Amino acid sequence: MSYQTLLYIILAGIAALLLALFQYKYKTKSASNKTALFVILRTITLFSVFLLLINPEFEQLTITTEKPTLVVAVDNSSSIKHLNQDDKVNQFLIALKENTAINDRFTVDLYSFGSLLQSLDTLGFSENQTNISSAFSSLHQIYKNTVSPTLLITDGNQTFGNDYEFSAKKYNQEIYPIILGDTTLYVDIKLQQLNVNKYVFLKNKFPVEAIAVYSGNSNFSTTFQVTQGNAVVFSKIVSFSKTKTSEVISFNLPANKVGVHAYKATLVPINTEKNKVNNVRDFAVEVIDQKTNVALVSALLHPDLGALKKSIETNEQRSVTLFKPNELLGKLDDFQLVIVYQPDNSFSQLFAEMKDVNKNKFVITGTKTDWTFLNAQSENYRQDITSQTEDYQAHLNTSYSAFIVEDLNFVSLPPLVSSFGAPEFSVPLETLLYKTIGNFKTDEPLLATFEVGSKREAILFGENIWRWRAQNYLNTENFNEFDNFFGKIIQYLSSNKRKNRLELDFDSFYQGATNVVIKAHYFNKNYEFDKTEALSLSIENKDNTLVKAVPFLLNNNVYEADLNDLPAGEYSFTVRTKSENISKAGQFKILEYSVEQQFYNANASKLEYIAKNSNGQSYYIDNYSEMFNNLSENEAFKPLQKSNKSTVPLIDWKYLLALIALSLSVEWFLRKYKGLI
Repeated sequence: MSYQTLLYIILAGIAALLLALFQYKYKTKSASNKTALFVILRTITLFSVFLLLINPEFEQLTITTEKPTLVVAVDNSSSIKHLNQDDKVNQFLIALKENTAINDRFTVDLYSFGSLLQSLDTLGFSENQTNISSAFSSLHQIYKNTVSPTLLITDGNQTFGNDYEFSAKKYNQEIYPIILGDTTLYVDIKLQQLNVNKYVFLKNKFPVEAIAVYSGNSNFSTTFQVTQGNAVVFSKIVSFSKTKTSEVISFNLPANKVGVHAYKATLVPINTEKNKVNNVRDFAVEVIDQKTNVALVSALLHPDLGALKKSIETNEQRSVTLFKPNELLGKLDDFQLVIVYQPDNSFSQLFAEMKDVNKNKFVITGTKTDWTFLNAQSENYRQDITSQTEDYQAHLNTSYSAFIVEDLNFVSLPPLVSSFGAPEFSVPLETLLYKTIGNFKTDEPLLATFEVGSKREAILFGENIWRWRAQNYLNTENFNEFDNFFGKIIQYLSSNKRKNRLELDFDSFYQGATNVVIKAHYFNKNYEFDKTEALSLSIENKDNTLVKAVPFLLNNNVYEADLNDLPAGEYSFTVRTKSENISKAGQFKILEYSVEQQFYNANASKLEYIAKNSNGQSYYIDNYSEMFNNLSENEAFKPLQKSNKSTVPLIDWKYLLALIALSLSVEWFLRKYKGLI
């Protein structure tokens, strides 16, 4: 408080007293003992009012005690139950909640993780995947500016994701692994990996590669065999020793019949093995009798060409061949689709031949496109010719009805470059992607499809699509979403089948019960996506006639049915609409495989390493009492006392208003009582 303010307060007090004396003493003959109390009350009232007008400010010091956070992340995957550690984890959590020393020293935050990190509600140990790296990445975002020692309760076995050894280095917190499971090394053989293509072609042989791994000190031989039903289709004797701990087994199997074919690869187990689950691997292939051949035609070199070829050929059913415009002449019958990249006058003969044979095509334009030529060739669209270019980002048309499409987070993808101007279409079209210029969303098509008679065509107004594929990898650490998106465009354009109002998207077989999801698109009679329809799925197991009804849930612009709880087996299903009698059927196979049951030991060495590297310490689940004592006595994790100094104006002090009201009320009551009113 300044000296000037203090002077104002003193003057206010004197003024309040003088005014009160003036009101009750000046020309008043009453006795002083009757008026003294009134003078005091009036002085208090006036002085309080003057204080509010002056409104002095005071410094307020608030002291708080902040406890460090103890982060507890529990592995909720099925491997914990498989290793018989689930009861020990529950006992540990009960002991943690009841430990007074820990709860007095720390604020305890509980999480569970499998494929993703989430707040701990209940533990069912039913997660089919473990991603410890993802858990560390999520915790780093939450606790990067705090002191938060972390208890990691896990067996240390990760089934997918980046190596958590490197994610732990970026976490910047002391890590205390609580190791679950047996660390004793037993004699064990297992199928470490089995590599096989998803699709094969009829009357071809497809390669299979199996990697067998052995841990032990003795010499022995066993049999590796592959069976289909009751028939053995391949067999080989494999030998292991202390020095020879692995063997790669490569062989070919025939594809003689169209459809999905399931196989079982087995390493005959040793009598002393404890974990025999990892000796068996089911796998399947889908035999098809036709391959989609795509011709990619360009007169110039561009990174887009390589990105398109790689993206399309991630599906083994498709093959891409690069041509210059005149090289494809006379060969169109060998291809189901032609992708024309930035056409110019050198494409004139090719366009004439494609028109004669009514060939489906996908036109991609850009800065090198000759629009004078393209406008003359196309009867369905044209664009004004300018010398300017523009950068276009994309936003998805959620009502697109030709096929099921999902958002790739298009707003995060870099812009494509193309000639400036809005195209004009003379045929009905369906816009898949609209142009976005800066922050302004337009209704101009960036990627559109249309049908003229029995011919299908698509056009993309922009080059540098290779940047989309690269950005998709940065967003998701894989190319799958972009490749699936582009693959659906290729599938649509390479077929001339009539569009259906109910479209389904599912795989012919699934490796284990992970991510078994059936997707559907339903369109009204105008082929507009209908978000109000109720879809249901009835499913039947071919072995035990299990009938199950599953509702579809709307997720953005796709209906989805989650079937992750189904056991392995062959299934047939039917999808029906409620308001109209429209249905569609399909079938798929779930192969027997649980990646979480491939482990019998805890990965103690890696957990001990990340503990040492973070200045933490590892413990086994049976020694958690020692861990509690060490944490509660660790001087590095003392509560912090924080002070906060703030300036508070007197006008915010509510008690001063109460004092004014009280003094006025008492003065009025006494004056009334004494008959002065």
